[in-house]
Amino acid sequence: MPYINTTASVKIPADKEKRIAAALGKAIENFPGKTERWLMLNFTDGSSMYFAGDASAPSAMVEVKIFGTAPDSAFDRMTRDICAIFGRELGIPADRVYVQYEECSRWGWNGGNF
Repeated sequence: MPYINTTASVKIPADKEKRIAAALGKAIENFPGKTERWLMLNFTDGSSMYFAGDASAPSAMVEVKIFGTAPDSAFDRMTRDICAIFGRELGIPADRVYVQYEECSRWGWNGGNF
């Protein structure tokens, strides 16, 4: 039950959104037992974002939530992949991408909880 919420300062055209979604679907496999089958994504683009007081360059905030826990190495690989994806698809430099993680012990779905 992973969820990735992306806020970006740049517009994300539909074709690029689909490529990013597919790439994140692969990247989520960095976490043991996680697959695209359960992945939910949200994209908010064109946001007014300042990084280090500067709004002139593109930036992104990517929030990743997973049910359960994962080893540190999985988070390291995921951050590397996210920065590469947003650099390649949207031209956002890795040093202007923040990635925030949350491991959740309670997650609801389909009228019940895991």
